[in-house]
Amino acid sequence: MKHPLLYNRNLKPLARKLRNEGTKGEALLWFYALKAKKMYGYQFNRQYQIGNYIVDLICRKLNLIIEIDGSSHISKSNSDRARQDFLEAMGYTIVRFSEVEVVHRLDDVVEKLSYAVESLENDHK
Repeated sequence: MKHPLLYNRNLKPLARKLRNEGTKGEALLWFYALKAKKMYGYQFNRQYQIGNYIVDLICRKLNLIIEIDGSSHISKSNSDRARQDFLEAMGYTIVRFSEVEVVHRLDDVVEKLSYAVESLENDHK
């Protein structure tokens, strides 16, 4: 069952701040692969609010969330697990990359994302 998107307006100022102060990996992936519908014509959004959470990148049409984990995400805490469980229960597929992976192997990341998009695209037809 597809759940409605829970857009939390209270997180909008924080999301805007995170967009403005994003990591190098987020900026590279956004600019070179996702901005302006570069990935198979799909619209992606940065720092998007869902419920009480802000996700790094999202394609709402495919229910795809891309998370870029920096040094603060090395170990999974209980709150990280609860966040992922909530988003998956809402019907989202979450693809994770490390900051280092995006910065140093962007082509590999784009290839993996292309595969994920193609797989989800086939599921949504």
